[in-house]
Amino acid sequence: MRVLLIGANGYIGRFVADRLLADPAVQLTALGRGDDADVRFDLASGSPGALTRFLDAVHPGVVVNCAGATRGGARELTRHNTVAVATVCEALRRSGCGARLVQIGCSAEYGPSQPGSSTAEDAVPRPGGPYGVSKLAATELVLGSGLDAVVLRVFSPAGPGTPAGSPLGRLAEAMRRAMQSGDGELKLGGLGAQRDFVDVRDVARAVHAASLSAAQGVINIGSGRAVRLRDAAAVLARVAGYGGALHELDGPPGALRTAIGHPRPDPDHAPTVAYPYPDGCGSWQQADVRTARDRLGWRPRIGLEESLADIWMEAACRI
Repeated sequence: MRVLLIGANGYIGRFVADRLLADPAVQLTALGRGDDADVRFDLASGSPGALTRFLDAVHPGVVVNCAGATRGGARELTRHNTVAVATVCEALRRSGCGARLVQIGCSAEYGPSQPGSSTAEDAVPRPGGPYGVSKLAATELVLGSGLDAVVLRVFSPAGPGTPAGSPLGRLAEAMRRAMQSGDGELKLGGLGAQRDFVDVRDVARAVHAASLSAAQGVINIGSGRAVRLRDAAAVLARVAGYGGALHELDGPPGALRTAIGHPRPDPDHAPTVAYPYPDGCGSWQQADVRTARDRLGWRPRIGLEESLADIWMEAACRI
């Protein structure tokens, strides 16, 4: 099976590449903007015609799109998350390769949900920010393309390679600094949000399964369990061996809050953030993952404690 992987150098894409390369039946070609890609191509600025010619030459059976942007203004997010996907869909429609498309979506497409609820694929999307809007527009392009396609809506990925700027990455970095300086207390803000964390290696397994399946439409990829960030912080402290006290600085909902990992805030100059999660999803998200089980035969295997241990191992190596 020939697979074209777009975005192989990204957080999720690296693990998808590893998973696909481990399958002896897969011939993998990586397309991206970096020098180490097999083929250099910028989806946000490249033409569908150029991509079509490449698809006709390589003739993949599956195209996996892990490319995109998580940060930036609305214009940049639209260019990298929506326009880029429009290019992929148009190129696949023009090409004679007949490839299946596996698109990586995001739980931010759903927006806020009711605390205690599990979000299923038939929920009406109400994204709460430009990132979620740009990803939802991409999903709608894929679903309306007429292609053999599936969109995996990934909830909150965690584990090795977690970006340092993410909430779990900031927690680990704050703990590393506290241990390095011998600080007996760590003051953290924004710990009230609850998210459905899923290990990035389990996400890669889901992509592999989706590549081999005939499933179409939208499929949630998550653990099926929401975890409060303060509980994740406690687990991280345990796996890190941090014996100090964790003090929470959360204010009332909607207020500006001290950024995660600012250990000794100066009231006049403390950095603030509007919310610890810039995904526009409010205080709660939890996936209904029955569709992934039924249509892909997929279940998460790696627990949050193992994911956090790997996040901590990478943070500790920066000491």
